[in-house]
Formats: sequence, C-alpha cells, structure tokens
Amino acid sequence: MSIIKPEVLAPVGGMEQLLAAVRCGADAVYLGAKGFNARRNAENFDQNSLADAVAYCHARGVKAYVTVNTLVTDDEREQLEDTAMEIAQSGADAVIIQDMSVLKLFRDRCPSIALHASTQTVVHNASGAKFLQDMGYDRFVLARELSLKEIETIIRSVDIEAESFVHGALCMSISGGCYLSSMIGGRSGNRGLCAQPCRLDFRLNGRDHALSLKDMSFIDHIRDLADVGVASFKIEGRMKRPEYVAAAVTACKNALAGQPYDKKGLQAVFSRSGFTDGYLTGKRDAAMFGYRTKEDVVAADDVLKTYAASYRKETPCVPLEATFTMDGNESMLQLTAGDKTVCIAGEAPQQALKRPTDEESVRRSLEKLGDTPFYLASLDAKIEDGLMLPASVLNAMRRDGAAKLLEELSSTPAHQLQVEQVEKITPYTPKARTYWARFSSVKQMGEKDAFEYIILPMEEILKAESVAEELGDKLICELPSLCFPEMEEKLQRDLQRIKDLGISHIWANNIYAIELGRQYDMHIHGGWGLNIANTTALCFYEDAGLCDNLLSFELAMAKIPHLGGEKPRGYIGYGFLPLMRMRACPARGKKGCGDCTGCNTMTDRTGRSFTIACRDRRYTVLLNDVPLYIADKKRADVDFELLYFTKEDPAAVRRVVHAYLAGEPFEGERTNGLYFRKLQ
Repeated sequence: MSIIKPEVLAPVGGMEQLLAAVRCGADAVYLGAKGFNARRNAENFDQNSLADAVAYCHARGVKAYVTVNTLVTDDEREQLEDTAMEIAQSGADAVIIQDMSVLKLFRDRCPSIALHASTQTVVHNASGAKFLQDMGYDRFVLARELSLKEIETIIRSVDIEAESFVHGALCMSISGGCYLSSMIGGRSGNRGLCAQPCRLDFRLNGRDHALSLKDMSFIDHIRDLADVGVASFKIEGRMKRPEYVAAAVTACKNALAGQPYDKKGLQAVFSRSGFTDGYLTGKRDAAMFGYRTKEDVVAADDVLKTYAASYRKETPCVPLEATFTMDGNESMLQLTAGDKTVCIAGEAPQQALKRPTDEESVRRSLEKLGDTPFYLASLDAKIEDGLMLPASVLNAMRRDGAAKLLEELSSTPAHQLQVEQVEKITPYTPKARTYWARFSSVKQMGEKDAFEYIILPMEEILKAESVAEELGDKLICELPSLCFPEMEEKLQRDLQRIKDLGISHIWANNIYAIELGRQYDMHIHGGWGLNIANTTALCFYEDAGLCDNLLSFELAMAKIPHLGGEKPRGYIGYGFLPLMRMRACPARGKKGCGDCTGCNTMTDRTGRSFTIACRDRRYTVLLNDVPLYIADKKRADVDFELLYFTKEDPAAVRRVVHAYLAGEPFEGERTNGLYFRKLQ
C-alpha cells in the first residue's frame, strides 16, 4: 500500500461549519445533501448550495466528500437518482456509502467519483476490509471500537485507504447495528434520524447513564495512527456548532505537526464529562462512560468567542507563484495556483523620474492579498531598468488576477453520471412458506423437527459436535456478528473445524462472514445485520454468492411483496430483537468480567427491563424488552420466517413454536416491531 500524507477530515453540517473547517486548515470535509445522509437533522446542502460548497473547497485545495450513507427503499429510487445527479454535477471528490444499492449506482454509472464505505458498513476486521475492496470501494471507514494494533492489522491486509475517527461522539453500539431509536420511537439511525435514546438514564448495577459513552479523542495518538497507515483522520460532528469544528480541526492539525494543542479548550467547547481513548488503547472499562452535564454546557461559554474569531476571515492557504514582466512597451502579471494560471495585462510603464519599480516594490504589492485564500509563495520578476509602474496599477493587477484565479480554481468539473431510466421492478414470487429457527444454545432445541433450517452459534456447535450429525444439512452455523482482529485467526481455524464436521452452511450477519464463507466454499445465508431494505441491495448480495437473505427488520411489511430479486428471502417473525451490539460492555465492573453470568438486566427511566447478553466475552448484545411476535398478523408472503430465540428456556421455546405455527395470539406483552409502522 502506498504511503500518503494523512488528511484531517472535518464535519460540515452547514455553511458556517464549512467556513470554520476550511479556514482552520481541514484538508477535506464531509457534508450531506438534503436526502439519504446519516444526519438528516443538520442544515445540509441543496443542489445549488452543494455545488457552491464543493467549489469553495476546491478553490482552496480542500476535498469534499458527500454522504449518501443511509438505507434506501425501493420507492425512493427516483429521489436517489436525483441526489446522485446533484452530487455528480457538483464535482464532489467522493461519496460515503452504507447501502450497497448506492454503491452499485455510483460504481457502475459514475466511475470517476471515489467510493468510501461508511462506518455503517461495520468494517472491524481484515476480512470485512477485503470484501469491500473486492466490491470496488476506494476507502473504508474503520469501526470506532478498534485498538491501534487492530487498526494496523486491518490496514496491512488491503490496498485501499483506511479512514479512522479521531474525535467526537461515540455510539454505544457498533455503527450500523443500532436499532434502539427506531424500536423506541420510530426514528432510525440507519435512516439518518437517530434520537439518541442511549443518552437517557439507563440504570445497571447501581450505575446511571449506563449506555452513554464519553466522547472519543485520539488526538494525542494521531501521529501513531499516521504511522500505522491511516489515510484520513475523521472528526465526528455534523450536528455540532462551527466553533466545535474550528477547535477540533485546529487541534488535529497542531497534533499532526507535533505541536501542542488546547486540550482544555477542546473539552470545554463540547464533551461528555471529558474524553476517552479506551478503544484505541484497549482499556474498555467503566472510565469510558459519561454524559453531558450542566457543567459541560456552562464550560463552553468561555471559549466559543475565541474559536469563532479563528474562522471569521479567509486563511491564506493557497500558494501563489507569480511572474511579473515589464519592459518599455508593457507590463504583465502571471499568477499560478495548482494547475490554474491567469495572465493580467497592465499599463505601459513610464520612465522613472525618481524611484524606479523594482522587484521589492512588486513583491510588496503582491503580498497584499488581503481577505483572499492566497499567499505569495514565489516571485519571478523580469523588470527593465529605469521604468516605473504606479503602485495603484500593481495593486489593481493583483486584485484582478487573484479574483480571476479564484474563479478558475472554483470551476469544478462535473462527473458524468450515466443516466438510466428507473425500471419497474418485477416482484419476486416466493415458494411455499417454511419456518427456520435460530437457537442461542443446544438446550433450546427441543422443537427442531418443525423447522427447515436450524441456526446455531459456532461456539455452541463446537461444544456439542454431535449436533452436526444429528441435524445434517439442516444445520446452519452462525458466525459471530462481530469478530475483532485478535480473534480472526482462531475463528478461521474454528470454521475449518465446522467444515470438517460436514457442515456446509453459514449465517453471515456481517460482510466479513461473506468473505470467509467464500474462502471456505460454504453456502452463505444473509442475516439481519446486512440491513437489506431494497431490491438492488438484495440483488447485490445474491450476486455476491448468498443463497438467501433475511430482510432488515426495519423494512415495512407492505414493502416486502414488491421486492425483486431471484433468490429466497425471509424475515424475523419472533424474537427479542437485538437492538445494539457493544464492545464496551456496560455491565463490566472495575475488576473486569469477574463472576458475571453473561446475562444482565438494565432498566430505563420508565422501569422497563432490557437484557444484556454476552457473546463469549468478546461483545454484548442489548435485547429488546418485549419479544416481536406477528403470527396473528397479516403478513407478506416470503420463503421463510425465522423464529429468533435468545434467552428463552426450553419451555418458553415450546410455547412460542406451537403458538406461532398455529397462528395463535401471543400470551403476554409483545411488539409488532417496525413492520406495521411508518419508519422515519
């Protein structure tokens, strides 16, 4: 992989943030169009202001990346086409993508724009990075939960660029795997409208705000991250004020240059009881948790004016190469910045009566660049002796030249987006409906005969290998939803053991598992973690080799019959839905895991209880407080329905299976999930 100068990448929620980012020295910015971005409540940019923003950046040598990093539904295809055209015409440098349908659109029809995989794609190991490289991405954003050593391992495994968050808010859940906001309030993080319910007062083991992490700050380690090959240092915060952007960019630039930065000011402008570097250093303990207090809010008052002043005027960031010639007939000024050059003809000079024009007087005039982004880097003066040009003429030439050069630099060529008519989707016709079951343990498996396929976690199969012979081809091995680099080699050895047992089916709940499944020549079944919500994404995973797919449980039931594609698909019909996957366990005590049973209960401010289930002490899963159950509802036809068992005892499993297969109502409190609600 080639070594490049790392960039500081700043968040831009609106025009004021753009000015703050560029004028404080950002090398690149990321911003959203009005639709399909993960911060839909930010100001964002419409078609005209997006083009203006990109032009402003390019004139100052700054790159502009546009976020298209939310899930898309089939009825939004025309709107997506319009957004893609706006981005292409703006001349933006890259698009940041979550949904594979968006990847396919830009990859196939706009090859000149760079493709960056959002952190929502959950790249947290080498196999996931390799999958994205094979799919045509130019860069991926690393998961925020990784240590420095893990980041280095992943970067060394691929030839595309890696981007790492270095400052800003930390989600409790792995990005792209949080459904808490959508389940509680119908506002989906995967659709750009997260309501941040995790910041409310959840209680666990005597602790308050047990789902709220402090903001991350890896700025002290930024040069270490550069040394392991991180190409871009990303600052979180498109919903933050411009002073925050100014403070964070300034801190990153200083730290990269090996200079001190204002840590207290950075914390004062925004923090949640200070910062944490727990993920990067591998110290994932209670010290990572914190929430925004009244004191945090008040602290900002003293520093906002200082940071606001730092971006009020243009920063001279663009070097000018000037050539000035003057002889008895004419004067000429040539200005060059980057690959743009302008020439300004001045008046014919006069014979000098007192002081002739010399190189020093020309330099003084050209250095007065005022409120422009230019500074004079070099001057080549060829001046005939004894001639004089008034300073007013030199100044006018400079102003005219700078204005024309800025206009040239702002002229951003558009990308060519191949226009295609949005074709009508031919709905897929499911075959006879069958039922699948996912069990968290072999002990729950008493009702196995009712199901076409049984999904079991890999560790459960390896603890009871006889289940492979017992179930034969109906057994699907569930790979962990998360497999961090420290466990990747072991998982591959375990996968070989699985294959040696005669098991040929795996369940992929993350893109890394698809990569491994292909390497080991397995039949791959797509899980809910792939967040499939439209026909193009469904076809993308079919083309990637998956033999069937579980649809996103955020997809409305009414949309399912209209999906196209060619291979079987299904949805979860029962289960305590997994709302978060967390590497920083909120139940972890001061002495680590200790004698934890792997199952803890958390309560919200209304007294509702949520289970936190441990997965082999590698990560934990937050389960919804009540189960999804839709057997007695009018449901879309699919090839299979999955009953997703987690914490139920065998007796509860039997009751659910019998009731569900008979279409009976559920006994007790339940939810219909998001299938029959309008998701924002």
